[in-house]
Amino acid sequence: MRVGVVGLRMGLFLAVRCRGLGMDVVAACDHDAERRSAAAHELPDAELTARWQDLLEQRLDGVILANDFDAHAPLALAFLERGVHVLSESAACVSEAEGRRLITAAESSTASYSFAENYVLHPHVRTIRAAIEAGELGRVSLIEADYLHGMSPAALTRLAGDPAHWRGRIASTAYCTHTLSPVLALTDSWPVEVTAFPVDEADPRSAVVLAVRLSSGALALTRHGFLQGEPDSHWSWVSVRGNRALAESVRARGERAWSVRLRAEGWTRPDDQAYEEERTPEPLVLGEQTVAREAEGTMLLLRGFRGTVERAEPPLVPVRPAVAASLVGVFGAESLANGSCPVRLPDVSGGTRAASAAGGP
Repeated sequence: MRVGVVGLRMGLFLAVRCRGLGMDVVAACDHDAERRSAAAHELPDAELTARWQDLLEQRLDGVILANDFDAHAPLALAFLERGVHVLSESAACVSEAEGRRLITAAESSTASYSFAENYVLHPHVRTIRAAIEAGELGRVSLIEADYLHGMSPAALTRLAGDPAHWRGRIASTAYCTHTLSPVLALTDSWPVEVTAFPVDEADPRSAVVLAVRLSSGALALTRHGFLQGEPDSHWSWVSVRGNRALAESVRARGERAWSVRLRAEGWTRPDDQAYEEERTPEPLVLGEQTVAREAEGTMLLLRGFRGTVERAEPPLVPVRPAVAASLVGVFGAESLANGSCPVRLPDVSGGTRAASAAGGP
């Protein structure tokens, strides 16, 4: 399988792991000469270029889009038109019109579109998914998800203070798919309405809360951005409350951050005794290698992309839920601009109910 990579920051990380899974990274591009030079040591056999358009002329089976956050869709459209399978980083799109063009292109192309949303496949999300599918939680009513970073004001200014950089130009609501994509996958639902709130009105860009009504009737509350106090690890926390039990990832440092606490009250059980346990996911082994916990989602995502390209397996996160999750950030910005008023989201489900095929390796 011949793969090209656009963007050599996160893209180089992904390219190296593609090679570890047996994919042949034959071309990569980045406008930054220093990044291309650094990549040459890791990808000695790849053709490196400054222009992503050069990859259109390569004989590629698939391409990984790891360029700027708000510039993925135009490239995805171009590669899909050429019949090249696409694995796109977040965000999938930056407007409803762009999202609808992407859906049309993906569903009419001979190639496939996959969303590179590894948080759907992290160990704690997969463990919660298994509990939901086993019926342990009952009907899901409230789901919460955090994607938070603890950073100093100076570090945050260095990261997001440059308006010429994508982090400085995107809306505070935009970077929402690390929370919304797991929400949609766990509930098999679609976002219907969003209301966005700045956490701190004195610093409204630092962090936001999104209240999202889902097509299932459940409510999702998600938080993303920069807030203090997170343990470490992946900065991800998920909690799902059903009408029979609660399952939530453990707020802890190190390995326990990937475990899940399940709590069921006594009235739900034959012995009338409350039940609680902490579930630790089994290690993921690919080949003969145990995958580091924080890399499990990424490795499953790349393995899934290879299966989609080589064996026509369904994308783990296909185009419609990718667009749906991304549009929550787009319309969340509209909600903020209107004083945190609820905003109805466009229906991009295409009449289907399942938000994602993800749910296990």
